Order: sequence, then C-alpha cells, then structure tokens
Amino acid sequence: MDVDPRLYEQIAVNDNDIHNIVMSYLVHNCFKETVESFIACTGIKQSSDHLEYMEKRKRIYQFALEGNALKAIELTEQLATNLLEKNKDLHFDLLSLHFVELVCSRKCTEALEFAQMKLTPFGKEQKYVEKLEDFMALLAYEEPEKSPMFHLLTLEYRQHVADSLNRAILAHANHPTYAAMERLIQQTTVVRQCLNQEHGKDGAFSLKDFLKS
Repeated sequence: MDVDPRLYEQIAVNDNDIHNIVMSYLVHNCFKETVESFIACTGIKQSSDHLEYMEKRKRIYQFALEGNALKAIELTEQLATNLLEKNKDLHFDLLSLHFVELVCSRKCTEALEFAQMKLTPFGKEQKYVEKLEDFMALLAYEEPEKSPMFHLLTLEYRQHVADSLNRAILAHANHPTYAAMERLIQQTTVVRQCLNQEHGKDGAFSLKDFLKS
C-alpha cells in the first residue's frame, strides 16, 4: 500500500535533526575530512576528543581493510583493552586476515607456521573447525585465487571483518554500533514491509524504488 504523500509532506523536519543524522553517519564511518567540512558548513558541535577517537578508529579500520591485521590488532589492543580477548570470533577473523595475506604473498611456510601458532588453538572449539579447514585448504592451491575458498581473499571479506571490528570498538566505548541513518533505513524498510503484508500487496518492498519516489 502506497502512503498518501499528503500524510507526511506537511510534517516539519528540524534541520538540526538532519544534521545530527548525517554527522552520525560520517563519524561512524570515519570520514574525517568530510566531518570537518560538514562542521564548518553547519556549525554543528563535535568535541575534539570525539574526533580524535574517530581518527584512531579510522587507522584501525584502514589497516584491517588493507589486510595489515597485525597492526590493526596492535592498535585495537591500545584503544580498546581486552576487546579481542573477550571477542574471540573477531580475534579469529583478524588473525585469518594475516594468514590470507601470507598465502597471497606465496609465503606458504610462514603461513603454515602462523596458522599452527595462532589459529589452530581455536580448533578446540567446534565452531571454528570448519573455518580453519577452509583457510588451511588455501595452502593446497598454487593459485588460491582460483580455489573454492577464493572469497576469503577478496576485498569483500576484508570489508566484512573491518566493519565488524569498527562496530565492536564503538560498542566497547558505549557508542551506537550503527549510524542513525542506517537505523532509520532499517526501520523504514521493516515498517513498509509490514504495511505491504498487512494490506496484501504483492512483491517485496524495494528501498531503492522508495528512495526514487
């Protein structure tokens, strides 16, 4: 069911609310230069400590995204003490990034030694066994990029781990793990899907089409 625009077009939206939503998205994703420009244009307030914390998160995120997992781990332990000790899934994922970088660099002996020292201890828990098998299988291929586990070598995988790390660091500091804009989009999608189902409308709700309307 399409909502009559007349029901919401007359509702006033405060500019400050919009600014805060945009700022939340920019800070969450560590867009430092854009944040500084946005502050200059809107006059919105952000503490220097908050911006400094964002810059530290950005460095960690960037290292993880580039596959420099050991540096990301080092900086994470400095910024969020005990985070990785308490979040074993994330710690495993970061260590796996370093293993993958060694494999991609054809440093197979070093990769094997690293896996035996840092990754195999996770195998004591059943939930890590299949993951370990997938990563270790990469060593069996001369061209791991063409193996069935090639997705572990992709930018998308590194992005997934980097995003998880960013959210974990935010949660550790008692900050929202999702930007306000993401939450609004999630809530809008759920509400429209419920309205479609309630009124028996065929087809799934399309956020892309909604944003064009």
